[in-house]
Amino acid sequence: MARRALIVSGGWEGHRPHELAEIAADGLRGRGFDVELRDSLACLLDEELVGSVDLIVPNWTLGTIEPSELAALLRAVEDGTGLGGWHGGAGDAFRLEPDFQFLVGGQFVQHPGGVVEYEVRIVDRAHEIVRGLEDFTLRSEQYYVHVDPANRVLATTRFPVADGPHAANGTVDVPVAWTRRWGRGRVFYTSLGHDAEVFTQPPVLELCIRGLTWAAANP
Repeated sequence: MARRALIVSGGWEGHRPHELAEIAADGLRGRGFDVELRDSLACLLDEELVGSVDLIVPNWTLGTIEPSELAALLRAVEDGTGLGGWHGGAGDAFRLEPDFQFLVGGQFVQHPGGVVEYEVRIVDRAHEIVRGLEDFTLRSEQYYVHVDPANRVLATTRFPVADGPHAANGTVDVPVAWTRRWGRGRVFYTSLGHDAEVFTQPPVLELCIRGLTWAAANP
């Protein structure tokens, strides 16, 4: 039986949520998934729908979520449904909801300098999501994020800093992709994927689709 994914898209239109949802859906279909695309968070209250999927992808930059919708999402992942997301669609969604930030494992803070060129470094080559992937350079928003130290970090990027106990040669590494657990559910997030031009670059799309696939494969 094919695995099923639910991608829920909306929020700030600057991240072209529906366009990127279609790209992600095509990538998941290529890995054998059936994909349901929705544009209302109310679908999270549909117990039959949520109970039938292996993966939920919140793709909703900024915006708000009803307490009942958030509770349903948290409960689904705690019970074993995977959760995955990218860029602001998951890393800068529902800013007033710390429980959602705890679920994802981090929160966007800023992208200093706007669109810049930066390197993505694979740091956990043993993990199946990034196994065989090489470091790569990207021109996009470089997300500085606050993160849960319990995350398993897969990739990082390097920011310049003035000083500090964790600085090395005037820089500090900030996570770009990670995994975590929420109850019985697997969670994957990457800060990459600002727009279609960035999202469809082979290393970015491959990393994201691998991560979503991993999140859905809860034993």
